[in-house]
Amino acid sequence: MSAFGTVFAPEMSLASYEQGQWSAAQIVKTDSISLHPGAHVLHYSSTCFEGLKAFKHEDGSINIFRMDQNIARLIQSSELLSLPPVNAEQLKQMIVDIVKRFAADVPLPPGSMYIRPTHIGTEASIGKAAAPSSASMLYILLSPVGDYFSGGSKPLRLLLADETRCASHMGMVKSGGNYASALQPILKARKSVQADQVLFCPAGDVQETGAANFILIDGNEIITKSLDSSFLHGITRNSILAIARDRGMTVSERALSVDELLQRSQKPGAEAALSGTAAVLTPVGTLIHDGKEYTVGNGEAGPTTNALRQALNDIQWGKTADKHGWLTKVC
Repeated sequence: MSAFGTVFAPEMSLASYEQGQWSAAQIVKTDSISLHPGAHVLHYSSTCFEGLKAFKHEDGSINIFRMDQNIARLIQSSELLSLPPVNAEQLKQMIVDIVKRFAADVPLPPGSMYIRPTHIGTEASIGKAAAPSSASMLYILLSPVGDYFSGGSKPLRLLLADETRCASHMGMVKSGGNYASALQPILKARKSVQADQVLFCPAGDVQETGAANFILIDGNEIITKSLDSSFLHGITRNSILAIARDRGMTVSERALSVDELLQRSQKPGAEAALSGTAAVLTPVGTLIHDGKEYTVGNGEAGPTTNALRQALNDIQWGKTADKHGWLTKVC
């Protein structure tokens, strides 16, 4: 079986920005783009992307989950990176058109079609270290994927690190550089304490891991850091919190210290999880801090984590009412 995100549709949708305007979108071969070796993105990391999914329902219809929110976040990321402004309606049409084109390749649940809109600066200029790219390229990749955890979701081990994932004013930007900056801490954590991920906690403030938001569940309360510019405003995070409120849970978006996290995680029935597009909601079984391991609850996926994940999947898969209007039917 191919690794998640390594199989791509043979074509993608692409538009270019030059001389102050966007070209009409085209359908091109996925491997057809070329870049000048002096392209702004290759030297100054003018790049951002999104990750969203299309799902096939039992009636055969194809539905994209929370597309408008992903488009809004790509526009925000582009603005914060000083990339050319993205046209929301054009981007939406590009996503819909390419998904329709490959509708037959959208897998049935638990599979889905992973959608990767990407915006990069393409101006050939190595003299613009302190200036934005005047040209850019926007393209939409498709990747049919199966269940992220085909063998079952194993509770993760997280190393709590007193460092930042990326520059604090760039945390809310979904840019490749933020992921690259987290790689060395993650690799070191895997080697030293066999951790799956690093939970970044600068000055004792619990933020996020290298690729997902973090939540703590204590009884009927779900706790996660309040939104600011230092970490990614996850759309899956937002969806899980909305579902938690629907179920009558208390949602606390606030500062969470390492000390409070470790104390609460030791309670019987405590749960912790990571939220993200690929894995939805992944249980955390162990926290590692200052050379000591702390088991979260009983160390296994808890009933609330499982229930929240299933509730979100049921909306995505069309098995329950979409009362929030999160799905866009494309065909």
